[in-house]
Amino acid sequence: MPSISQRIAEELSVRDAQVAAAIDLLDGGATVPFVARYRKEATGGLDDGQLRQLEERLRYLRELEERRSAVLASIDEQGKLDDALKAQILAAETKQRLEDLYLPYKPKRRTKAQIAREAGLEPLADALLTDPTQTPELVAEGYLNPDHQIDDVKAALDGAKQILMERFAEDAELVGQLRQWLWQEGVLTSRLLEGQAQEGAKFRDYFEHDEAIKKVPSHRALAMFRGRNEGVLSLSLKLEGEEELRSHPAENRIAQHFNILDQQRPADRWLAEVVRWTWKVKLYTHLETELLSRLRESAEIAAIEVFAANLKDLLLAAPAGPKATLGLDPGLRTGVKVAVVDATGKVLDYTAIYPHAPKNQWQQSIKTLTDLCRRHQVELIAIGNGTASRETDKLAAEVVRALAETQKVAKIMVNEAGASVYSASEFAAREFPELDVTIRGAVSIARRLQDPLAELVKIDPKSIGVGQYQHDVSQVQLARSLDAVVEDCVNAVGVDLNTASVPLLTRVSGLNTGLAENIIQWRDSHGAFNNRQQLLDVSRLGPKTFEQCAGFLRIMQGDNPLDASAVHPETYSVVEAMAKQHQREVTSLIGDSAFIRQIKPTDYATEQFGTVTINDILKELDKPGRDPRPEFRFAEFQDGVETLKDLEPGMILEGAVTNVTHFGAFVDIGVHQDGLVHISALSEKFVEDPRQVVKAGDIVKVKVMSVDIERKRVGLSMRMSDDPNEQTQSPTSSSNHQHRAAPHPRQKGNRTGGSAPAAPTLGDLFKQAQQKRKR
Repeated sequence: MPSISQRIAEELSVRDAQVAAAIDLLDGGATVPFVARYRKEATGGLDDGQLRQLEERLRYLRELEERRSAVLASIDEQGKLDDALKAQILAAETKQRLEDLYLPYKPKRRTKAQIAREAGLEPLADALLTDPTQTPELVAEGYLNPDHQIDDVKAALDGAKQILMERFAEDAELVGQLRQWLWQEGVLTSRLLEGQAQEGAKFRDYFEHDEAIKKVPSHRALAMFRGRNEGVLSLSLKLEGEEELRSHPAENRIAQHFNILDQQRPADRWLAEVVRWTWKVKLYTHLETELLSRLRESAEIAAIEVFAANLKDLLLAAPAGPKATLGLDPGLRTGVKVAVVDATGKVLDYTAIYPHAPKNQWQQSIKTLTDLCRRHQVELIAIGNGTASRETDKLAAEVVRALAETQKVAKIMVNEAGASVYSASEFAAREFPELDVTIRGAVSIARRLQDPLAELVKIDPKSIGVGQYQHDVSQVQLARSLDAVVEDCVNAVGVDLNTASVPLLTRVSGLNTGLAENIIQWRDSHGAFNNRQQLLDVSRLGPKTFEQCAGFLRIMQGDNPLDASAVHPETYSVVEAMAKQHQREVTSLIGDSAFIRQIKPTDYATEQFGTVTINDILKELDKPGRDPRPEFRFAEFQDGVETLKDLEPGMILEGAVTNVTHFGAFVDIGVHQDGLVHISALSEKFVEDPRQVVKAGDIVKVKVMSVDIERKRVGLSMRMSDDPNEQTQSPTSSSNHQHRAAPHPRQKGNRTGGSAPAAPTLGDLFKQAQQKRKR
């Protein structure tokens, strides 16, 4: 049996030594970001993606080994562990296989088979299985046992049948073969439960739906499971055409496995009955449940991967930068909440205006906003994309025009998903105890334009709204995955030690909430940090934590210019050696690309820091503190297109990608309802994964293909050659290429990720798009 590190190395296609080194570091308390960035020498350059996979597999395989030891101990205590069984258990590569092997020995409540064995019926079962030429009724007469309620032949044969049924159903090889066969050949059938047609209209594409279980994509699987949970659908696993056969194909496989043949011998009919009941009573329900669980687990994993990828794109969205920003949290009756923050995110001013109905204080609102912009030298206006966002966007446009001669101001629509969650959070209350909850939302909108990462880390990732069926997946696994994404993003960008909030510091490698709060307390008491070494003065922050976090914390204009870079303090001596050898100051090396290109990494490599580390140091000196995020861009929504009623097929609009799923991408085009670009309409070329073409935050040009005002669904295409007039008007019932557009963040009743499985009005569009691609 290969070791855990050997198995992971094979799965990742890397060397065993790389994996072993990474495991040692992780076990020693190192974080994935630290190992990926500062221990490349040890791990052979494993990146954060590989290390996350390694970490997940390591957790699974260690749980498997722990379970394996418990299984071996349990069977050994029963005195039933022989060499052959032990070898099988040691060779088991999955938890499923291990449990299959353990099933016959697993302690359980007294079964009918166990009662029959206690009544002495096992020899009867063995006799009929071994020699079917015997007549069951005649043989059974010798096993009557009134003391155990075996009063007649029928009771004896029923007991023998129970013994064989349990034996057959607990045969690990048979169960494994049937499971794999059903996964390959099984058909998932979804049917409407009686009387639920109106109640479950949103699941109508699955009222009578059949699909090979192994091919069901995650979004359809989760839609059907949600339909079942809501009492609308029934799900079952079938084989195609099984109703037309005399015996179920699974029964034939069971009989074949135990060499049971129908040769018209006296016991053949009785054995066939045993096989039939084994399938119907013992195995079918068990395997159906297992395979539906397998489908659900794989669908959940896929959904979590989608969420994690979208979250990463959102967190690493381009920051507008340190500019004075006016944040607008739109509303109609309740007014528009206004907050002004300076370049560092500090709140300078706030108020509320009522430009819309019923108060209609339009001109007064313009004056209030222009005054605020002039007073605080505002450069950006951030508008939340919730209710009344387009109306408020018009207001901001007039403010920009009013200021045009004296002040350059840009207005940008900002995805406000999660802002209300932050506003009502305990952290927001501590950060702004004097501000109303609604004003905190405007502050958050302004800040997330300046730096999306710094602001979004204050919000539970599950509340940001870029998931697919996020409420239907394992919340533990989802949280673990999303936390890893946030940690990787924060450490990839780096954190300004003197301005970072507690939530942001908490995500830094090696830190937790307690240490983050201690850092803030030290900063409040002693003023700004002047150098990284001062971190060691922070309560409970020792050398090990310092090692993990120091490289990711930046100090601008500090005592040491390297403190503003990603160069780790442990390698400062390397940079100092470079400067000394060339008789230069360390400061003069930073940004001098021509000089840095002349340095040979081998001249400074040591046993502790090899050429890989030296190369990283040189890259950082060349572009210190470089931000991996893209250049800032924003979508410009078309004037006059503000609601679904303003849309017309054929319109070409600019929008921002808000969510990417396995079946396409959702795009905000400024009408309070994201439209769907199906995977088949993302490109003129074949697209296997939408993320090959777009990611959350991208600015894209789209063509309106269809509009369903009643259902609030918009079909879009990124292929400008597509003609909306080519699609037919009749809806299709196909569920393979239809999906509900994502609800707007403030749409009433929204559950992030959507609950409806399909949008019939888009069906012909997607069908036509695929046909065009085939042509």
